[in-house]
Amino acid sequence: MNIVITGGSRGIGAAAVRRFCDGQNKVWFLYAASSAAAAQLAEETGATALQADVADADSVLAAFAQIPDPDVLVCNAGISHYGLISDISPDAWDRLFAVNVKGVYQCVRAALPAFLKKQSGCIAMTASMWGISGASCEAAYSATKGAVIALGKSLAKELAPSGIRVNCVAPGVIKTDMLSCFTPEDLQSLAADTPLGRLGTPEEVADALYWLCSAESRFVTGQVLSVDGGFIL
Repeated sequence: MNIVITGGSRGIGAAAVRRFCDGQNKVWFLYAASSAAAAQLAEETGATALQADVADADSVLAAFAQIPDPDVLVCNAGISHYGLISDISPDAWDRLFAVNVKGVYQCVRAALPAFLKKQSGCIAMTASMWGISGASCEAAYSATKGAVIALGKSLAKELAPSGIRVNCVAPGVIKTDMLSCFTPEDLQSLAADTPLGRLGTPEEVADALYWLCSAESRFVTGQVLSVDGGFIL
């Protein structure tokens, strides 16, 4: 299968690239700025790295023009924001929605012609547990991930008659550089608040994304799979 993964140069995205490069798939991944990391990952896995800003329509279309007939789209690109709602600027708010929500729309829009032509396809979106429950001091980020979940559920209904499945994963506290704003004490507290007693790994989220795009989940669509160690129950 031909797989497209956005936000693929680091964190969950890089783990997903490694997971999907299993010898059965051809993988392309989009990245925004981490050129060195993208080149290293491409060399390691054999995947093809394409630089693109998912918030920019022309950039997305140019990237997808280099990908023949995608079968699977993993919308993982995202940015975070931690702080009081009174402190986030309008520009920062707009950029958060441009990447986390508009970016999903633009990549889905670019992949859809191939999916509709084949009357098959699979879309998996990386949301967040905060898109389900909301988080203090992460209101803007939570809002974007809630929008991703709503978009995923709506598209699942809209695209199912065309044989296209759409699902989301909702990661919990995962050990990536998105946690760089937290102190070691904060991370210990978050691990303690997780029923399984630890933070998650990017590989564990990548496994969930892989399953949602596999034949084993062929009757699963419109779902939000929590990968959070039981944080949100």
